[in-house]
Amino acid sequence: MTDTESSRETKRSLYQRFRAWGESPFPPTVLATFITAQHMRPFQFLPMTFPPVLLFTSYANLQGFKKDSAGISAAWSGLYLILAARRRQPFMKKWGARGIVRGITMGLCLVNLVAGGLVYTLGKDEEKSKAS
Repeated sequence: MTDTESSRETKRSLYQRFRAWGESPFPPTVLATFITAQHMRPFQFLPMTFPPVLLFTSYANLQGFKKDSAGISAAWSGLYLILAARRRQPFMKKWGARGIVRGITMGLCLVNLVAGGLVYTLGKDEEKSKAS
């Protein structure tokens, strides 16, 4: 096997990377952790409704419902992104610890939204493929 053959096998397309991200149970769990870190103290009820749903999507993913959990995770990540984008923050607070965690959380929400939406729209149901 030459170098060019092995590099062709290991290179993955952008679609394959997003698909792997969307099918993984790890990103919703990390997102739930970041949301909890921001809104647990002081406790804020509305944002704290997101972590249980995201943790449930990780559980559903581990049970074999990859397409469905990717869709739920994408929808709730998009909802949190809209909720977090509505809040305005003074410029100097953006560079504090809370501002950096907020930026990471919003970036993770965006990637989850794209990857989960891609998996949900282009994914195949295992029950339908087994029946065919």
